[in-house]
Amino acid sequence: MKPLDIYDVDTVVAGGGVIGIAIARALAMAGREVWLLEKNAHIGEETSARNSEVIHAGIYYDHGSLKARHCVRGKTLLYDYCADRGVAHRRCGKLIVASREGEVSRLSGIADRARQNGVDDLELLDAKTALQMEPDLRVQAALWSPSTGIVDSHALMLSLLGDAEAHGATTALRAQITGGKLETDGRVTLDVHGEDPVRLRARSFINATGLWTSKLMQSIDGLPSPPDLALVKGNYFLLSRKAPFSRLIYPVPADGGLGVHLTLDLGGQAKFGPDTEWLDTSNPADIDYGVSGDARAAFADAIRQYWPAITDADLVPGYAGVRPKVAGADYPDFQIDGPDDHGLGPHVFLHGIESPGLTSCLSIADHVAGLLAHQR
Repeated sequence: MKPLDIYDVDTVVAGGGVIGIAIARALAMAGREVWLLEKNAHIGEETSARNSEVIHAGIYYDHGSLKARHCVRGKTLLYDYCADRGVAHRRCGKLIVASREGEVSRLSGIADRARQNGVDDLELLDAKTALQMEPDLRVQAALWSPSTGIVDSHALMLSLLGDAEAHGATTALRAQITGGKLETDGRVTLDVHGEDPVRLRARSFINATGLWTSKLMQSIDGLPSPPDLALVKGNYFLLSRKAPFSRLIYPVPADGGLGVHLTLDLGGQAKFGPDTEWLDTSNPADIDYGVSGDARAAFADAIRQYWPAITDADLVPGYAGVRPKVAGADYPDFQIDGPDDHGLGPHVFLHGIESPGLTSCLSIADHVAGLLAHQR
């Protein structure tokens, strides 16, 4: 077997989901030579393609967390970007619904946390006002979030990738990193297998591979031990008839989750989810993305709390996504390790980028570019 050809490059971004693409764009626009490597045949096939496509306001996250910081800033950047580039989106707004009297008092606490995060546009509504907006609800009171919206995530990724490539970035699909090592001079050598296997020696390496970040770190000699990632599956059911709602509907959060909520896509299709299914495996290759119809009754029961007219027969299995959470934390945050964190040179390793990653993508990309700005 002949040795792999070696190419010296400035920057390799591993992972062609929305985060990796946004980072490649930011670095290319900053004048860096960027190679974007994606192991699948298409961009955004995993977490970026299997979510609710919601532009989140930044309401629920712990004050001071990376999730709060990047969601609130990212929301503004994303709306501006979509409007400027013609990426399909809609600022449809969201109602957080207290359907039982005992839930009403919790709305003020949600609003207080949102204000701490810089979200100051929430409005507390009484039942009459909420029903004027969405007459089919069961509601005692609600919070109205006018800055929540939806976006065509695939169109967004294509637009970001177009920007990156227009500024000189090279995209390689079916390009899987199978191993490598940290060199004594701080560069990272990567074995890349695809149609034409090569070895890339990168001055900067960014790991933005989502579900695979920990496994990729473990395959490259000399990189720090990654955090354990818990893989959490979220199933979605689709509504088989036209939804009577024009806004997103979320129940009051309970038990650390946001509950089974109703979202809409840009074509008006209503979907419900995700639920929370902690997987026994930590290996993304073992994930079963199937959605079992056995969960239909439980979904209908949860939805019926705020929409009494739903029936089991209205729901059809849709799709599932898996979100990577940094394990061991009650409220896991994003983890973004830059040069000051690991001391190994101009490299950035991203772990646990789950929701609100889509909303946060442009803010995270700016942050990564900033970490590397003085590392040339």
